[in-house]
Amino acid sequence: MLQVFDERNRDVIVSVAGKLTHRDHAGVSPFDSAVQGGDAVWEGLRLTNGRIFRLTEHLARLRRSARALAFESVPSDEELTDEIRRTLAANGMTDGVHIRLTLTRGVKITSGMDPRLNTAGPTLIVLPEYKPPVYAATGISLITASIRRPPPDCLDPKIHHANLLPSILAKIEANVAGADDALMLDQRGFVAETNATHVFCVLDGVLGTPTSAACPEGITRAAVLEIAAEAGIECAVGDYSLTQVYNADEVFVTGTMGGIAPVIRIDGRVIGTGAPGPLTARLSGLLDDLAARSGTPVV
Repeated sequence: MLQVFDERNRDVIVSVAGKLTHRDHAGVSPFDSAVQGGDAVWEGLRLTNGRIFRLTEHLARLRRSARALAFESVPSDEELTDEIRRTLAANGMTDGVHIRLTLTRGVKITSGMDPRLNTAGPTLIVLPEYKPPVYAATGISLITASIRRPPPDCLDPKIHHANLLPSILAKIEANVAGADDALMLDQRGFVAETNATHVFCVLDGVLGTPTSAACPEGITRAAVLEIAAEAGIECAVGDYSLTQVYNADEVFVTGTMGGIAPVIRIDGRVIGTGAPGPLTARLSGLLDDLAARSGTPVV
């Protein structure tokens, strides 16, 4: 699974620190905290029919993460939403768009990791792109990475930070193995998530998903649990071993970038029938319906 360039994005206008500019001319200071140490938080947003799905929840997670990192200031939800609106309007975008929203600690007076060196900030970056769900509807393959998700006593996974090296290293392993993505375990050996998405499995009719002890609290993950409960589908959040996942009737992954994507092979083992399962298809339809009729109007 390799994303390809969409010609519609060739002349995308982005917002950096309140300045709208062509993607080729956008600039971030070499003294910005994101450049100096990956000191930033981010959210991925999905624009459908002029509305952003779960925008309130995304901005709340952004704010929690920034507060945990002791950012001195964070723009209000209204300011963040207004800048998103302004950027979408500059591009004439209304549907089928993924937005990468990044908030860095800001610009330092000299290079160094000390936050006291920050004299301006934070820096807000709004990057919208035309981008349909990135995973194949026919199913994807996973391998288990050697890279583990850090436990909360090393780095709290509830901080949705921009330092994504563990995920990148896991993705490199998947690329080398010829898989679409990498399954990542926690320090105890239980499934945590993939390098980019949350994991669900169907075991004896019960929809299961790992706890968020070693991964971020996913917005799409929460939405799937909600619509499953409303549909009368039994759900269980807990610890799942690789053996359980290998033997699941269905496995799928969730995320803003890809929605719901069926998993048909893990570490060379065929999952279920080797094709997208009925519960995966049902939940995917319910999620699409929810995204189409809900969300915050921004266009």
